[in-house]
Amino acid sequence: MRLSLAGRLAGLALALLAAGIGLALALLAWLQSPLPAFALALLLMMPVVAVAMRRAVQPMLSLFRALAGTVDSYRDGDFSFGLSWQGNDELAELVTTHNALGDALREQRLGLVQRELLLDTMVQNTPVAMVLVDSSGRVTYANLAARREFNAGRRLEGHALDTLLESAPEPLRDAVQSGRDGLFAMGADDDEQTWHIARREFRLNGRVQSLVMLRQLTAELRRQEVQTWKKVIRVISHELNNSLAPVASLAHSGAELTRRGQYDRLESVFGTIEERARHLEGFIRGYAHFAKLPSPRLEALQWPEFLARLRSQIDFTLEDTLPAETARLDVPQMEQALLNLLKNAHESGSPADQVGLRVRRTPGQLRIEVMDRGSGMSEAVLANALVPFYSTKRSGTGLGLALAREIAEAHGGRISLGNRSDGGLVVAMVLPASDSAPV
Repeated sequence: MRLSLAGRLAGLALALLAAGIGLALALLAWLQSPLPAFALALLLMMPVVAVAMRRAVQPMLSLFRALAGTVDSYRDGDFSFGLSWQGNDELAELVTTHNALGDALREQRLGLVQRELLLDTMVQNTPVAMVLVDSSGRVTYANLAARREFNAGRRLEGHALDTLLESAPEPLRDAVQSGRDGLFAMGADDDEQTWHIARREFRLNGRVQSLVMLRQLTAELRRQEVQTWKKVIRVISHELNNSLAPVASLAHSGAELTRRGQYDRLESVFGTIEERARHLEGFIRGYAHFAKLPSPRLEALQWPEFLARLRSQIDFTLEDTLPAETARLDVPQMEQALLNLLKNAHESGSPADQVGLRVRRTPGQLRIEVMDRGSGMSEAVLANALVPFYSTKRSGTGLGLALAREIAEAHGGRISLGNRSDGGLVVAMVLPASDSAPV
């Protein structure tokens, strides 16, 4: 038989009613008999009332305390507790529902823990170095690859990122502190490694966090270089065939015309042969120029005159003021490199008035940046953009950026590419700068 909560309360009410009746009888006895008789009747009734009230209320009070305790445990993330209720009433339904909630939360927590373990295993063993930095600049998380790159395999958590960068290689320090995505190189000439850096910001538990990711691209680039050289061979073979086949045919036609004495048509034949030969000569010269870049001949470069000559060939907007010091560079090579970069910026889809050039002087370095507001580059294109003959354009040769990179490296510098946070691309040439007198 099910005893409801209302029934329990009704029983308590009856017990109180019985106590009231007993008290009334005791009062009547006091009116009809001496005071001791009243006191005795009252003392006999009080234990009965107390026991009845305790038996009716105590189980419910215990259940309520247990419910409060399990709710606190749930709040702390402990879902291992359950409740038991012997009755068959509304409180039993409450306990059953409460236990079902605990089971559901326990299953969800177990699933989350398993996914967290899987994710942590993947992150810890990925070759991509990952460092999570809070708003104060301290590392809150780092995987194994990051420990190897930044702290010789030791833990990074709790360390200030700027402090760790003090002992890091200069290219890595510059790449992290720039705050932009892009490529950079580390290592000696015989063991130079190419890296890609990406930085993302997000909120975690209401606090701004910054995730720095470093990925080594050397092996991938070498595989890409093999594919690129195969493409070069195909392109050169195609161009040679396109030019030599007509030349051979026209030479045969010219010989036939000569044998027949039709000299009036020879001029057209020889003109076509000359046109194809010049095309082939220009094609080969372009590739040879890239392959045989001469050593830079350094001379003093006056920025106002240099940029005025550059602007006469291609439009751009000068960002910020020019350095007061002169620079010692190979002027023709630098002009060619910047022409290639500015031409790419105009071909990116950027409005012409938003193609900009910035020249900055820092201690020991000269930084030249070409910026646009085009569509930027995907991760795959960023990884391959500096590879010779790599191009996403149908008619592109893939030499513009590669030649700019060769010129920068010939000057002892480097070139990097990165997407701008508000759209577009920035290509930076970082060159060593010797101290020069102001203009």
